[in-house]
Amino acid sequence: MKKKSLVILLISILLTAPTFAAEVGNAAKLLYNEGIELYKLGEYERSIDAFRKATETDPNYIDAYYNLGTVLEQLKQYREALMVFKQIIVRKPDDYEAVYKAAYLSMQLGEYDKAKSYLSIIPHSANVAQKAQQLANQLSTDMQTIKAEEKAKQAEQIKVPQSNNVFNNLSSPTGLTTDSAGNLYVAGFSDNTIYKITPDGQKIVFLKDVRVNGPIGLANDDKGNIYIANYNNNNVLKVAPTGEVSVLIGNVQKPYGVHVSGNILYISSQGSNAVIKYVL
Repeated sequence: MKKKSLVILLISILLTAPTFAAEVGNAAKLLYNEGIELYKLGEYERSIDAFRKATETDPNYIDAYYNLGTVLEQLKQYREALMVFKQIIVRKPDDYEAVYKAAYLSMQLGEYDKAKSYLSIIPHSANVAQKAQQLANQLSTDMQTIKAEEKAKQAEQIKVPQSNNVFNNLSSPTGLTTDSAGNLYVAGFSDNTIYKITPDGQKIVFLKDVRVNGPIGLANDDKGNIYIANYNNNNVLKVAPTGEVSVLIGNVQKPYGVHVSGNILYISSQGSNAVIKYVL
């Protein structure tokens, strides 16, 4: 994609893309605008960093994800761009432009079955339906065939009993914990996110913070605090009921599992082949 057309696309996204603009804070907006200006100056890596920080500041800032994914795609960092557009789909499943992007990027990565799976989601009435058909043609098929094949695959899968639920589109899910209200918390290892799934099945981003890096084990206490085994940062984080994040224990070599019993927090340390006992 040419630089000029991408700049136009970026500005177009700013004006027209689906967004939660009314809820976006000033800090995230400043980072977003900085990303656009850096892109115009040809400072692509710094532009990526600004857009990424905007999404970390506000995990639901759809426009920032769009521009971050677009610049990564232009730089042919297809795997990273795919991860970004998947974040949009998690937050807005009917954003078919993002779904199309995920299909296109999957094809660029040689993951043709995944590309077809994404294409099967796009309805004929979507604005990107024509582009989706063109992409299907590049995969030596068409949208009608893709939808029929995907439907057949789903019919062949083992059906989950009605009493159970399946929660999809979680990025490398690892640790789990629940609270007294019946909410489920899931650690997303690859996207450094803690998801919250409510009793009625709604999935929301509970925590997206720069201090979260490779979350694995999760545990909570009777005061509503949540503890995170932060594998890649070699520490354990504490998330208070108010949402405040702090480093509870540093210098834990590759923390993996966490468990709370009364006022004691146990942490398994893969790096030191030990279990740590910490009084809360």
